[in-house]
Amino acid sequence: MDSQGVHDYLLTKPLSSVGQPFGPGVDVYKVKDKMFATLALGKMGKEDKDNRHWRVNLKCDPDEAQALRDIFTAVIPGYHMNKKLWNTVILDGSIPAGEIQRMIDNSYTLVVSNMPKKEREQILSLL
Repeated sequence: MDSQGVHDYLLTKPLSSVGQPFGPGVDVYKVKDKMFATLALGKMGKEDKDNRHWRVNLKCDPDEAQALRDIFTAVIPGYHMNKKLWNTVILDGSIPAGEIQRMIDNSYTLVVSNMPKKEREQILSLL
């Protein structure tokens, strides 16, 4: 799945929006003003001089976050995020699109599940 596919899929989530509150270059995806993903282009370490990859940060259950890191080399602790609750997925083509979509779904659901009951029920009725 490429960055455009991820962007398009993130925006299929009910009441999702995208902005750049951190400045140009980092898209932030929110549901009802709560962030559930970021998408940015960046280098992966000092040795990566020219080969830049898109990466998406996704919220995750702490146990699943570690399991995904153990399974996929393209899943690392969340870049500039709480590393216990967020993963960065490097969009290098090594993870199947369906798995990335599942991670996005989980991130969205985790954020919605922590909203007040009225907002949560409104959003869940749209799923």
